[in-house]
Amino acid sequence: MLFRHIIGTMLLLALFAVVGTGLVALTHAGTQERIAANEREALLKSIHALIPPSSHDNDIFTDTVAVIDPLLGNDEPHTAYRARSGAQAVAVVLTPIAPDGYNGTIKLLVAINHDSTLAGVRILSHRETPGLGDGIEVERSDWVLGFNSRSLSDPAIKQWGVKKDGGAFDQFTGATITPRAVVNAVKQSLLYFRDHRDTLFALPQQETTDNG
Repeated sequence: MLFRHIIGTMLLLALFAVVGTGLVALTHAGTQERIAANEREALLKSIHALIPPSSHDNDIFTDTVAVIDPLLGNDEPHTAYRARSGAQAVAVVLTPIAPDGYNGTIKLLVAINHDSTLAGVRILSHRETPGLGDGIEVERSDWVLGFNSRSLSDPAIKQWGVKKDGGAFDQFTGATITPRAVVNAVKQSLLYFRDHRDTLFALPQQETTDNG
């Protein structure tokens, strides 16, 4: 009887363990799905703030291509979101990084119109100092809006820097490294677009192109 009781208890504990593990796995999977959905929604909202839905008729979130080029900050794939209206190319949203932020990597969205002017820039993530470097966020200041409609000829390439370095863009009081990194990343993105505009729009969806 004692042996049967022990076996029964062990089986019951094993059953509880299996059920518990299953519930944890289901909860984790559900949480991950919600996180992914929230991230997708936030990303799409940011993209639409730069490229209004009324300006294109394709699904910009699925009309993408992965590109690899050091001009985008590293040698890893970066997603490019393409906006089209019928057969007409409208704009591309690049996802470069600035590897030289004050506290590490800064991830950006850089939207470039087909005519090579900037539709706008947004910061996706960063670890810059609150109250100083976080002025790159559009929620914190209008600094990032200063890129709107700019291009490699406005200002001239030599002036694509912060004013402390002889450039055309403001830095923050007490924080020069962060805006310097962002300005450079935006300039590099414009250079990449200048050299690969036609290829970006011609590539099939989700194809990876290495221009390094």
